[in-house]
Amino acid sequence: MTALKDTLRETIALEGPITVERYMGLCLRHYYGTRDPLGAAGDFTTAPEISQMFGELIGLWMLEVWNGMDRPAPCRLVELGPGRGTLMADLLRATRLLPDFKTATTVHLVETSPSLRQRQQAALASSGFSVEWHDRLQDVPTGPMLLVANEFFDALPVRQFLATERGWCERLIGLDGERLILGLRPEPEQALGKPLRLGDILEWPAASIDIMGELAGRLARDGGAALVLDYGYWGPAFGDTLQALKHHQPVDPLEEPGDADLTTHVDFHRLAQAAASQGARAHGIAAQGDFLQALGIEARAKALKARATPLQATDIDQALDRLTERGPTGMGELFKVLAITHEGIGAVPGLPALPSSS
Repeated sequence: MTALKDTLRETIALEGPITVERYMGLCLRHYYGTRDPLGAAGDFTTAPEISQMFGELIGLWMLEVWNGMDRPAPCRLVELGPGRGTLMADLLRATRLLPDFKTATTVHLVETSPSLRQRQQAALASSGFSVEWHDRLQDVPTGPMLLVANEFFDALPVRQFLATERGWCERLIGLDGERLILGLRPEPEQALGKPLRLGDILEWPAASIDIMGELAGRLARDGGAALVLDYGYWGPAFGDTLQALKHHQPVDPLEEPGDADLTTHVDFHRLAQAAASQGARAHGIAAQGDFLQALGIEARAKALKARATPLQATDIDQALDRLTERGPTGMGELFKVLAITHEGIGAVPGLPALPSSS
């Protein structure tokens, strides 16, 4: 039994059932604030931890976009949810190809976890860049911005609604004795109208929409681009995508609150709509495998193998396969890529521009 589970039971007993959104928020705040969840000893592994190639190619993407922006200075280089700092460290190493980028750029990490901030500080200590940490995107200084968010939006809370004969009723977390269980709010959400098919589940990512709106508004005002990489889909779509991982294995999302990683699949269509509503332009989406291949990951793997030992060359091949693997569960297909830019940026590497009506 976790300490958070006791707190949740007490809260529900006193206040009544809570929304899935509130449950996720409480669990994730506790989870990320108390551990390093990454790597073999943690609960999941992200693409930057698999291979340096991932971060290096994103660094080259940033250089290309910065060049296309006529090299603004100062330019804010930002990462949302930077994990151990591995992605940013690899990204910055790749930008050494263009020394002017360093003098024009300030690095900003949006991270609330004290333990992860320590890991990021260690990872970036030798980068030569000055780094600032912020609790919120709003705290990053104004100005042209290049931003990356890898597996960030999937960890934001969502509301869930079930299609019933009464309408869309919100799913709640309640108690059955000592056990946490799913239930429904009796009154339907009138703003959602009538469902077409009973039993459908609608996920509403209010937190993601708010953050994307803030990000896109800044890009529309100050210039720049954001690159979002995550697992998800191009909606609209229905289904329960809430999942939990512990020690790299799926577990019941209600069983160990605060001690397992909770995520949902990202609806990239809603993100693109939120960006468009603020006057920004969307590019994509593309499968991660297609995006990385367009950026030259196979050539980069070949270059790394040319000076690698046979064992290292095998590791490089395995990492390449894992990052670009096809199929519904392969990272190369399950993960998608979306870019959001100032409307003056007509094209970005590896991604087509979306029609303005999308």
